[in-house]
Amino acid sequence: MRVAVVSDIHGNLTALEAVVADLERTAPDVVLQGGDTAVMGPRPVEVVDRIRELGWPSVVGNIDEVLWRPEVHERQLERAPALAPLLSLVFDKYAPWALERLGDERVAWLQGLPAEHREGDLALVHASPGDLWRAPMPNADDEELASTYGPLAAPLAAYCHIHQPFVRVLDNLIVANAGSVGMPFDGDPRASYLLVEDGEPSVVRVEYDVEQEVRALQDAGHPDAERLAEIRRTGRFVAPGAAA
Repeated sequence: MRVAVVSDIHGNLTALEAVVADLERTAPDVVLQGGDTAVMGPRPVEVVDRIRELGWPSVVGNIDEVLWRPEVHERQLERAPALAPLLSLVFDKYAPWALERLGDERVAWLQGLPAEHREGDLALVHASPGDLWRAPMPNADDEELASTYGPLAAPLAAYCHIHQPFVRVLDNLIVANAGSVGMPFDGDPRASYLLVEDGEPSVVRVEYDVEQEVRALQDAGHPDAERLAEIRRTGRFVAPGAAA
């Protein structure tokens, strides 16, 4: 059985359509969607509607959650005060902009998504079991990965959230990250997703028209468009206030 994991689209319809086209080539039996679907991109409505049209089983992400849980802002600020400028953008700028466009019914669909999905031997979560906001980075040691994802009791644990894809083989456990379709942070601006064949995951990269998406950000009047455009162009996180 072949399973794909597509995640962190962040309202980037251009990248999503490129990945959909590539999935026709790789032909998985099932495509799973790992959260952070709409917010931080120019076409949240079109992305949500496309995912629903495709019928991909999905889990909820932390940047989905900000749409209906603004009170999480204070909790995350306590946990990570250094992220205050970014959290302010997410909760005070990006989420209201997307919320105004998505409407109640689409938000209710996102809100109804589960935190975990099982597909055979694969367990999918957005970040960590029981936590949508924190997850190990690619340089985490084997012990951290095992202690975080071992409790899922699945041979293969897939997660998303960090926008940096990787595959790590541990004793009795494989941990894999799908990276990001819409906004990679690993220095490669191409969209990424996971393809799992016979229990073995690999990272697939897909080129898309980044400048087309940059124009969409600008034309939509999206908040903080220049910084988000720079992230998409470089494939790297750009701190608030640091965009050229």
